Amino acid sequence: MLTREENELITRVGPGTPMGETLRRYWMPALMSVELPEADSPPVRVRLLGEDLVAFRDTSGRVGLLDELCPHRLASLWLGRNEEDGLRCVYHGWKFDVDGACVEQMNEPESFAHKVRVTGYPTVEQGGLVWAYMGPAAKQPPAPNFEWALLDPSRRNVTKVVEECNWVQALEGGIDTSHAPILHRRLTLDTKQPGISLNTPLVQGSAPRLEVDVTEYGYQYFGIRDMRNDRLYARGYVFIMPFTQLRPQLLDLATNEERPMIAGHMWAPRDDVSCVVYNFVYSFGVDTLTEEDRLETNLGNGPEYVDEANGYVSRARRSNNWNIDRTIQRHETFTGIRGINAQDRAVQESMGPIVDRTREHLGPADRAIIAARQLLIQAVRTVQAGGDPRGADDTYWNVRAQELLLPKGADWRSELLPLMDQRPAVAGAASAVR
Repeated sequence: MLTREENELITRVGPGTPMGETLRRYWMPALMSVELPEADSPPVRVRLLGEDLVAFRDTSGRVGLLDELCPHRLASLWLGRNEEDGLRCVYHGWKFDVDGACVEQMNEPESFAHKVRVTGYPTVEQGGLVWAYMGPAAKQPPAPNFEWALLDPSRRNVTKVVEECNWVQALEGGIDTSHAPILHRRLTLDTKQPGISLNTPLVQGSAPRLEVDVTEYGYQYFGIRDMRNDRLYARGYVFIMPFTQLRPQLLDLATNEERPMIAGHMWAPRDDVSCVVYNFVYSFGVDTLTEEDRLETNLGNGPEYVDEANGYVSRARRSNNWNIDRTIQRHETFTGIRGINAQDRAVQESMGPIVDRTREHLGPADRAIIAARQLLIQAVRTVQAGGDPRGADDTYWNVRAQELLLPKGADWRSELLPLMDQRPAVAGAASAVR
């Protein structure tokens, strides 16, 4: 449980807020590269950390991310003409380059363009995304070189969807491993509805014992489940500050099929009451992704689930009760909501725009959530004191999420941690939750 003041501290992300200034010290996913498909293509609105921005790809292929409002008379640059290496406001013809510098003024007989700028943020394209850095120039961190972001596009896939609640409760839902075999469970082997199969160790194992190891970049966390037939299931996840989760590919006990694949999410705050969830999956082996991998029909990330043409909003949302089907809930899946990620969004959005954490009753299964809150508060305090927050460096570049089925009583740490590129634990408040 957090105090009301702590809850406000970690959830508010606008300019000048403590958490907002902390998040601005990281590279933020702003949009997908495919949203700017070619040079001089139409600009795209972006809302990020409480700011309304406009993204465009100029004639030379560079991406600009600017304040949406023209500094002349505050008309929207989203209406603008993307032409000849700049975005031109249609109201009076003022034109801005990707850095935000005014380069032309069509309505002025004597131009003073050299005196005018619009706020512009540095961008980098990596892993099919456009990332933005919105913090102090002197504190710009290394590029977001996640393992998945550096792979050939044939071995990775990224999607996005808007979630209509605060970013922290969305993040907390993602790093909560104990809910997965409950919320996402299929009730029968016969159903084709999306969900976690009864043949998986998540469902067949006991409730997990959770452990959290704090690292330079965030933490590794583990769900340890006892299985039938004297086996142990150790599932290791990764949390990278401030909002990234990696999870291993789920093993099916019926087929024993296991592919060298990892998936995950990033929950980038749009504002205090909404975020964009970026979903990624990648092969760290030699496999390319299949079309089924890319569609992720079981998760619910594709166009069938997300209205890409209208701002990447979910087709299942609060206004239509997340399309819950009570007959399917009774007979086929635990929720009756189609798509694993849609199920996550439903319960997270059902808490309200910003959940009141003073009313919670947490238990040992919530260790990862408690640890994340502590690290977020610690990051704010570090930035306020003039330091660099955890995870704003390169320590996360080579980490992986992994899982193993082992004989009961095996030393799962000695088996699992080397596969995850274990880094030394870092002393800190959150280490106490282990």
